[in-house]
Amino acid sequence: MVASAFLPELWTEILVPVCAVVGIAFSLFQWFIVSRVRVSSDQGASSSSSGGSKNGYGDYLIEEEEGVNDQSVVAKCAEIQTAISEGPVMISATSFLFTEYRYVGVFMVIFAAIIFVFLGSVEGFSTENKPCTYDETKTCKPALATAAFSTIAFVLGAVTSVLSGFLGMKIATYANARTTLEARKGVGKAFIVAFRSGAVMGFLLAASGLLVLYVTINVFKIYYGDDWEGLFEAITGYGLGGSSMALFGRVGGGIYTKAADVGADLVGKIERNIPEDDPRNPAVIADNVGDNVGDIAGMGSDLFGSYAEASCAALVVASISSFGINHDFTAMCYPLLISSMGILVCLITTLFATDFFEIKAVKEIEPALKNQLIISTVIMTVGIAIVSYVGLPSSFTIFNFGTQKVVQNWQLFLCVCVGLWAGLIIGFVTEYYTSNAYRTGAATNVIFGLALGYKSVIIPIFAIAVSIFVSFSFAAMYGVAVAALGMLSTIATGLAIDAYGPISDNAGGIAEMAGMSHRIRERTDALDAAGNTTAAIGKGFAIGSAALVSLALFGAFVSRAGVHTVDVLTPKVIIGLLVGAMLPYWFSAMTMKSVGSAALKMVEEVRRQFNTIPGLMEGTAKPDYATCVKISTDASIKEMIPPGCLVMLTPLIVGFFFGVETLSGVLAGSLVSGVQIAISASNTGGAWDNAKKYIEAGVSEHAKSLGPKGSEPHKAAVIGDTIGDPLKDTSGPSLNILIKLMAVESLVFAPFFATHGGILFKYL
Repeated sequence: MVASAFLPELWTEILVPVCAVVGIAFSLFQWFIVSRVRVSSDQGASSSSSGGSKNGYGDYLIEEEEGVNDQSVVAKCAEIQTAISEGPVMISATSFLFTEYRYVGVFMVIFAAIIFVFLGSVEGFSTENKPCTYDETKTCKPALATAAFSTIAFVLGAVTSVLSGFLGMKIATYANARTTLEARKGVGKAFIVAFRSGAVMGFLLAASGLLVLYVTINVFKIYYGDDWEGLFEAITGYGLGGSSMALFGRVGGGIYTKAADVGADLVGKIERNIPEDDPRNPAVIADNVGDNVGDIAGMGSDLFGSYAEASCAALVVASISSFGINHDFTAMCYPLLISSMGILVCLITTLFATDFFEIKAVKEIEPALKNQLIISTVIMTVGIAIVSYVGLPSSFTIFNFGTQKVVQNWQLFLCVCVGLWAGLIIGFVTEYYTSNAYRTGAATNVIFGLALGYKSVIIPIFAIAVSIFVSFSFAAMYGVAVAALGMLSTIATGLAIDAYGPISDNAGGIAEMAGMSHRIRERTDALDAAGNTTAAIGKGFAIGSAALVSLALFGAFVSRAGVHTVDVLTPKVIIGLLVGAMLPYWFSAMTMKSVGSAALKMVEEVRRQFNTIPGLMEGTAKPDYATCVKISTDASIKEMIPPGCLVMLTPLIVGFFFGVETLSGVLAGSLVSGVQIAISASNTGGAWDNAKKYIEAGVSEHAKSLGPKGSEPHKAAVIGDTIGDPLKDTSGPSLNILIKLMAVESLVFAPFFATHGGILFKYL
């Protein structure tokens, strides 16, 4: 008889939702503090007595160090913020997301119907109970029930993913002008506002994802009762819904933001020699809107999908291990307990940046963000030890491809820790290859940038490989799944750091458009430069966790589909490997081409306006922002559909026509090549971007020798940045969704493929 977990079931049922609620409450508290920074020209609304407040709220928003009492600048910031967030129809981030979600909503309904029909047909839509897959002496709920509950879980995951992205965007647009205004009083105050705003998104997403998953499990349990195998098989739909929405958010948002960014830079900086985010540039509003719909809404949905899939992969394997067989609810909820502990750890970590220490100089920004990663990882290691001790039996068994492997609780602790620390390593390697501080050359040219991106793959791949070997050796595929959860356990801090970047970027844009002084723009540029590095770190975490979670989902798929071995020497598997390895290249080609064609239209429109609108360059006439926004919107909506269809239809076509063995090869091939391309693309683009900012900042003597803005080296750096934009913000980040989405989709449809798949080989 296997022992039960030390923590009673009742305490588990209390702790998980309480931690989620604490996370939501903390995010609302951070939002409340940010909201006290007033975007208003009303002098009486601010309290001059709080001028020394470290957090910056309630301060008198005047450029004190320059003695400028210009309330019109504050009003201008408020006006620009409203245009970016709400704005007129078809100009704001909100209107774009609503347009995107209408199309995505149609897809969600169609795909939900496909899930129900395909899974329901496994047993001819029978309503009778069936023998369980892994224990035929017991009876499980009918396939029709799994079809219905998988469909419900899919819709819940999709809606939660959409809300995660939308709320993240609303928070970012709420904070950008406030960050700009705080920059008037010092870089430290601006940093705190941007970071607190990022924390709102991070904690809201992590806590709401955990809460919705926990509630869904408990509601489904009312019907399934002791049939935990069927229950957690249905729960996999939650991960599929989350990632499918993330794919469209990432691709659509990425095309939108990069079309605007490339168009604005090529004409504005290179041809017209005007500053970045200059209000004379017709594409500037589209560029700032794009930062929010791509970098914020897209990243929010992406990391939510990773979290949902990692949890689902672990729960599926646990349900057919001793946890599920013995109905040990506390041990079964081990993945949720890790996430609950992560929320508490990230809460403590956030206080180090916002309350315990104060940023006083530009050089302190990047170390403060790096310390967030280190502190959260160290404290989380202790947290995992506590959860593993109280939430797991001392000894238990884990399903391992047809056998039950005996595992100790300390081994599972090491599995989670190896994923956690691998995430930190990947983050620091990314930081090294993209940060200004470690640049040895000048404006990174195209050749050097590509070489740097390829080189940056080496250490992260070794880190992922070690994580896989250690975790699989200790606890089979369940160990790999919880290693992915370990990497994502500090998701609240990771998202806070990641969201900080686009908020700072928008703050700089607003400062430029509002006509603030050069000193203010220097501060926002410093915040933005650190934000670019941290955004790359966030992408590294997303890619690393995607590799682990897709492997765990692959293992669950192979087990569920009844594949005992995946033999690469058989023709069925080898053709799948080749096709799977090709898919990331096909997908990247589609997204890069989409950005290129949309950017070309943007360039032509920006040139047309500069050539035909009298007084535009002189600043006496206003550009037509709406036309540029429409170009980005139309392109992103139209162009996100083909890459989305490629990813979503591939598992269905391969599984149905060629069978589960070929599909296994496709999943393995896409994982192996997709991870490498994603890391190199993200880091290459990040390095080119910061090379441009290295010259523009002009901090070092070497940078000054290459400048100023508009010089030939600066123009070369802008071109490099332009090439890198779609790599780091469209193709690279979308690839990690490709590899995990195909894996979770294959897992959801595994019963259908096992029963009806491979029709071509059946008749050959």
